[in-house]
Amino acid sequence: MSLLAVDGIAKAYGGVEAVAGVSFALAEGEFVALIGPNGAGKTTCFNMLGGQIRPDRGTVRFEGHDITGASPRRIARLGVARTFQITQSFASMSVRENVQLALIAHHRRVFSFLPRAAALYRPEATALLERVGMADQAERQCGILAYGDLKRVELALALAQAPRLLLMDEPTAGMAAQERLTLMALAAGLARAQDISLLFTEHDMDVVFAHADRIIVLDRGRILAEGPPAAVRADRRVREVYLGSGAMFAA
Repeated sequence: MSLLAVDGIAKAYGGVEAVAGVSFALAEGEFVALIGPNGAGKTTCFNMLGGQIRPDRGTVRFEGHDITGASPRRIARLGVARTFQITQSFASMSVRENVQLALIAHHRRVFSFLPRAAALYRPEATALLERVGMADQAERQCGILAYGDLKRVELALALAQAPRLLLMDEPTAGMAAQERLTLMALAAGLARAQDISLLFTEHDMDVVFAHADRIIVLDRGRILAEGPPAAVRADRRVREVYLGSGAMFAA
């Protein structure tokens, strides 16, 4: 049984299909990149998988559970975590407090022992921050962090959910080239160490080809190509979709 099975999901806005019958599966332990030009439907697809929007048709199953149109909370409870293109954290809270809050939510203690919340899961939060290289900034407010550091905090927030599957939507967007490679290497290394499967969207082809076991290419809401990196790199249709930019697919 596939960890994630997506069957014919579709979503239209004003008569225009953003995603038009996409089907694929993700095996346990697999790293899959979902790529395509702007407007290809990648984020809409992610939003249907994560519960942010409901598909017009099709089904999504995670470990055999039908999660089609389920709430983000239910999907997270089953073991799916997500990061977003724009980082999401509480700017006025410290880095450690943000991670503690994520742990409190994961352990379903949001409405319990509120006066003692500051003491809950503090060692666990510190351990997560050490894993993403942010322990030395644990007491800083998230609102004053550099963008790359915020991305590391967001990764810690996702890992706090103890996921089986991690969805990362443009995880390196807005970062410098070396920062992109460093962040994705960190995320991939942590995922492999904890047997977390990974589905990610990404524009940086260096990042994609360095970490994806398999690549799915979307174009105008449909799957154009799918396969191992070498096959996708050599696919003429994929090169055409990317405006003939051979440099981004150079060996």
